[in-house]
Amino acid sequence: QVDRSEVIKSNLNPVFAKIFTVDYYFEEVQKLRFEVYDSHGQAGVGTHDDDFLGGMECTVGQIVAQKRVTKPLFLKYGKFAGKSTITIISEEISGNNGYVELAFRAKKLDDKDLFSKSDPFLEIYRIDDDRSEQLVYRTEVVKNNLSPIWETFKVSLNSLCSCEEKRKLRCVVWDYDSRGKHDFIGEFFTTFEEMQKAMGENKVQWDCMNPKYKIKKRNYKNSGVVVLLDLKIHRVYSFLDYIMGGCQIHFTVAIDFTASNGDPRNSCSLHYINPYQPNEYLKALVAVGEICQDYDSDKKFSALGFGARIPPKYEVSHDFAINFNPDNDECEGIQGVVESYQSCLPKIQLYGPTNVAPIISKVARVAADEERTKEASQYFILLILTDGVVTDMADTREAIVRASYLPMSIIIVGVGNADFTDMQILDGDDGVLRSPKGEPVLRDIVQFVPFREFKNVSGAATGSCL
Repeated sequence: QVDRSEVIKSNLNPVFAKIFTVDYYFEEVQKLRFEVYDSHGQAGVGTHDDDFLGGMECTVGQIVAQKRVTKPLFLKYGKFAGKSTITIISEEISGNNGYVELAFRAKKLDDKDLFSKSDPFLEIYRIDDDRSEQLVYRTEVVKNNLSPIWETFKVSLNSLCSCEEKRKLRCVVWDYDSRGKHDFIGEFFTTFEEMQKAMGENKVQWDCMNPKYKIKKRNYKNSGVVVLLDLKIHRVYSFLDYIMGGCQIHFTVAIDFTASNGDPRNSCSLHYINPYQPNEYLKALVAVGEICQDYDSDKKFSALGFGARIPPKYEVSHDFAINFNPDNDECEGIQGVVESYQSCLPKIQLYGPTNVAPIISKVARVAADEERTKEASQYFILLILTDGVVTDMADTREAIVRASYLPMSIIIVGVGNADFTDMQILDGDDGVLRSPKGEPVLRDIVQFVPFREFKNVSGAATGSCL
């Protein structure tokens, strides 16, 4: 399962607001299956408690080629689910990956209920070139309130207006009905260009109009007013944006010193220092480090360790400098990291657990401080070398989501022959990585690589894979 939509109550013709982001590979057949359920709301969607209404299979290529695909839904054993159909609309996410944060409220809306006040919600539609309308966002329902304040929400510029500021938008206010027959309160038309007047201290407002009332009622002014309280534009920069904009790479390597690696004095250990051949950690460090150092002008690398007891008190640390200088953890080039690693090993006790969130947060703090300066001249790459699945998975997911807002990327290299299946979650290739609270990463900043798959290929090939 990649993702699931919101539940729309009491509706046989639902329009889902949720957008699914899928990587598209022209050269591959990417099969998708869509399933529709009648939710009884007891547990998660798609459980045994819910009624299966039908499914459909197609490829990403078919949707991309046609842009709008409508297909019948089938029950099990190939039977048609009555006259049920599903329509999927696709659009390319352009290079402009910015998003906008919007805060709306309304005032003095028409009351559509007899014994209480209206329960308003707002829908925003983008009007495409063929005059069709695409639902962009649906707010939550504010109960029993004619002057609702809706929660601030985020939407990509691509989704809102196809990155065209003058594209027309239709905004509709409804009075929610639990039976699915929502009452129309009013609508207004605007553009993203007009919305931007709400930046800073300004506010923009529109008359919420009901065309029928306008014709029938002589003194009709509006059915309420909708106010855009605040608008913030956030530009999401890609790795190339940073590098081509003149950023230097600041490279940090973090090495796993947990006991599961084996005693470094034993030849079976992943940390065994063999005078004739580098161990797995050194091979991975050199393979990735040699690529990254091309972008680093001063060739100084921060080198950290985690999961070991360190001198002088031999307390467990998950973010110590392997040169034991907390004020300056940088080493001169890859060779400097190798030398610090080799001199550090005899002085520490391998321990545990495999916690990587502290190191991600440590580098993220430096990246955040850099971003606050006017120069913002550095992009941070964190290389984590580990022999096993992380222990603090929830904290790690949270740390990655926070870091995705910063000029930072994380490469995790799995060293040794452990089962790294759970680590693929962090990569986000099998679905968008989310924090434990459900917040998605702003951009995919993690690449996970099991080193055993690449250690026998040439350096150039390793570079292309990473």
